[in-house]
This record gives sequence, C-alpha cells and structure tokens, in this order.
Amino acid sequence: MPKYSEEELLALARQAYRQGAASFSVTAEECALLVIDMQNEFVKPYWAPYWIPEATRQIPKMRRLIEWCRLNRIPVIYTVFSNTHRFMDRPYTGSYMPNRFPDIEDHNPAWFQEVKVHDGLTPLAEEIVIPKPSYGAFYDTPLDTILRNMNKRAVIICGTLTNFCCGTTARQAYERGYKVIFGSDVCATDDMDLQEAELMVLRKGFAKVLTSEDIMDRLAEGI
Repeated sequence: MPKYSEEELLALARQAYRQGAASFSVTAEECALLVIDMQNEFVKPYWAPYWIPEATRQIPKMRRLIEWCRLNRIPVIYTVFSNTHRFMDRPYTGSYMPNRFPDIEDHNPAWFQEVKVHDGLTPLAEEIVIPKPSYGAFYDTPLDTILRNMNKRAVIICGTLTNFCCGTTARQAYERGYKVIFGSDVCATDDMDLQEAELMVLRKGFAKVLTSEDIMDRLAEGI
C-alpha cells in the first residue's frame, strides 16, 4: 500500500496553499522594505493604460507601512520600471507580450521615460530608487549588492503588480536566500480575481504572506 493516498496528498497541497505559513523567524533589524513600481504609469488615475486602480486605493495602507518602517529604522527601497540602457537590457521577447498593449495607438512618449514615484508615496531624499528593466527587482539591478551591504537578510514586499513584478521579486529574493515577507493587502494587480491565486503560490513555496497590520505587529514583537 502507498504511504500516502492521492486524497491525502491533495489535502496536504490545499492546506499549504491556503493556510500554510513559512516557519522562519525574522526581526526588524534584518529587514528592508521594497516598494515595487508605485509610479505614475501604474498608479496615477487615467494617465496610462497600465493604471492599476487597486494599487491607487492601497496607497494609504502602503504609506502607513512605509512610515512605520522609517520610524523603526527599516530601510525603504523603491523600484521603478523605466527606460534603462535604451531598452536594450530587456528580456528579448518582452516587447511581444500582450501586456504591452500593442493595439493602443496613442502611446504617450513620456511613459516610462522620466519615471516618478507617485506623489502619495514620495521617497525621502536619502532613500534609494532603483530603475529596473523587467519584472523582478533583482534582474540586472544592484539590489542584491545593496541589500548585502546593508546587512539585510529579509525583504518586505509591497507595490504592484502582485502577480508580475511583486511576485517575481519575491521568487528572486527567495532564490537568493532572503527571507521574504509579502504584504497581502499592500500589493495589487490589474485583475484582482487573480490576487489570491498568486498569494496561494507564494504562501506555499516562497514567502510569509501577511497583511500590512500583521507585518507591523509581528515585527514589533519579532516574528
């Protein structure tokens, strides 16, 4: 007889997707907060076809998390998707993907050129803003070096899009040995029907998935 039945294995998988919790511990001193792509192209209402309305609605919660991190000496690092190296540092097939909306004819030449973090989340003068050429914040950027020079071994992720730039960053951080904390209510996507599906995958295999309130409460005590 097999040690585990098919039904038992499926139940284990479902449990991990829905209620699983990474067992690592983490302290505030280990952490940096990554604010992923909260720029006008994705957050400023009606300005670009890439606008993520839910990301705009989440700004107050995100601002509270950012301010809490600043008060608790957790570095805040921003990323922006922008024109780096004349767009020659992109994955080759990126321009062929449907999320570039090739059928839209009135592309604004200002999009992704002089990129600005949305006014509601403006970085402080001393905070780092990293331009990035693709979804993940570690791809072809100095983020890993910056975090290691800061002696940070854990990252908190907020921003947009949950199942593209934020989720990819979580996977890349996990693969580089970082403890990953993913903010379930401070990450948004363009189809919120897909939000929980991405959180389930991250919860099972890549990150500790928590609300922003839980992140602050638990870090105050040591998760």
